Amino acid sequence: MKNTFLLAIFSSFLFSCNNNDDYVDLPDLNERLYAGGETTVFSENSTAFRTPAVNIYGTDLDMHLLGDTDFEQAFVTAPAQINNGLGSIFNNTSCVSCHPKDGRAAFPENMVNLSGLLLRASIPGMDAHGGPNPVPGFGTQIQNQAVFGTFPEARYQVAFETKTETLADGTVVTLRKPVISLYDSYIPFPANGMLSPRIATPVFGLGLLESIPEANLLAIQDVNDTDGDGISGKANYVWDPTANQLKIGRFGWKAGAPTVLVQCAGAYVDDMGVTNYVFPNEVGASQSNGQDGLTDDPEIADETLNQVTFYCRTLAVPAPRNITTDAVRKGAKTFEEISCTKCHVPKQQTGFNIIAAISNQTIYPYTDLLLHDMGADLADNRPDFLASGTEWKTRPLWGIGLTQVVNGHTHFLHDGRARNMTEAILWHGGEAQASKEKFKQLSTQKRNELLAFLNSL
Repeated sequence: MKNTFLLAIFSSFLFSCNNNDDYVDLPDLNERLYAGGETTVFSENSTAFRTPAVNIYGTDLDMHLLGDTDFEQAFVTAPAQINNGLGSIFNNTSCVSCHPKDGRAAFPENMVNLSGLLLRASIPGMDAHGGPNPVPGFGTQIQNQAVFGTFPEARYQVAFETKTETLADGTVVTLRKPVISLYDSYIPFPANGMLSPRIATPVFGLGLLESIPEANLLAIQDVNDTDGDGISGKANYVWDPTANQLKIGRFGWKAGAPTVLVQCAGAYVDDMGVTNYVFPNEVGASQSNGQDGLTDDPEIADETLNQVTFYCRTLAVPAPRNITTDAVRKGAKTFEEISCTKCHVPKQQTGFNIIAAISNQTIYPYTDLLLHDMGADLADNRPDFLASGTEWKTRPLWGIGLTQVVNGHTHFLHDGRARNMTEAILWHGGEAQASKEKFKQLSTQKRNELLAFLNSL
C-alpha cells in the first residue's frame, strides 16, 4: 500500500512536470519593456507612433515640434506664399499622407488616387555609384501624379495572383500577390525596365536605428553562411550624397538609404517633387513632362529638411504590451525556437549620438538591419546597390501589434500584399523557408501564442 501511494505521488509529479513543459525556461520579457530605451512611450492608442521621445527637452523638444508641423504640411504648386514647390510630377503631397499618423500605409483601394504606394524603377546595370540604373525618361521612381497642365510619368494598375498554404491543423490560407503595371505613360516604358512596389513604413525609432554602431551590424553578418544555419545576412553599402562616399545602408525596404537625412531628402524630391539642399535638382528636370520652368531650387529651406529629419530621429518607440502573460511569453519562446530571432534580432545597442535622447540606449527593435534572400515569391527582381532582386532588409517589428489601432489595417510586406501577420509569415522563403515550414507545423495553440507575442510588440 505504501509503495502504491508513493508511486501515485511520483506519477502525479511526473504528469505535473510534463503538463507544464511549456513553462520551463520561458523568456523574461520585462527586460524588453523599454523597447526604445529611454525614448519609450507607454501608449496603446492611435497616437502611439507620433509621440515625442519622452526624454527630449528644451530646444530639442522645440525642434521636434517644428518638425512635426513640417511633416504634416501639404505642398502646393508654385508660386504660392507657403509650401510651394509641389511637382511638377509627384506621388503625394505631404509626408504624413504616405505615413499616416507616422505609421504604415495601407494597400490602396484605388490605384489612381494619392496613396502610400509607389514604384521604384531601373534598367539593368548600375549608376555611377553602384546603385540602380535610372530608366531613361523615368528615373528611379515612377511619379503617377502631376500638377495641372502636366502629364504624370504613368498611371498604376493592379491585378492579383493567388495561392494557398495549408497549416498543420487543416487551416487553409489564401495568399494574394499584387502585380502592378503601368498604363498611360507619357512615353513608352522600355521593355527591360524593372519595377518594384513599395509601401510606406512607420517612421518612429529611426534615430535609434541610425545610432547602432556599424561594427555591431557587421559583427552579425554571415555573408557566406559559415555557421551553416542557412541564414547569411549581409550589409548593404549605398551612396551618401552628403558625404560623397559609400556607407552602410539602414533605411528603406532594401536598406538603400544610409541616414535619416538622406531618406527624408529623397522622399521630398522623389515623392513630392520638392527640391532641397541634398537633392537640389528636379526629379524630372531632363524630361519633357517634369520641367517647372522656375529657378527656385532648392524649394524648401534647409531648416525645414533639418527639422523633419530631427523629428523622425526623435519619435518615441511604443512599449510592448501583455508581456507577463503566459501566452505572450510562450509565443516569444516559439519565435526563438523556429529561428525567427536569427534575422529579427531582438536586442541592439546604440552608440554615441549628438542627440542625447537617442545616445547609448539599449533597444529592442527585432531587426539586424541586414539583407536576406527571401526567396522567389517575395522577389522584385530589381537590384539596389548590393541587394539582389531576392534580398530585402529585415524589417523592425517594434510597434507592429499597434498597426490596427493606429492605422486601421494590418497590411504588411514591401507591397502590402499580406493582410495579416499569418499571411506575412507564409510569404517568407529563401533564408526564412525553414522557419516558415516550422510555423506551418505549429499546433493551433502554439501558432496563436506566437501571434499573441507579435501583437504584443
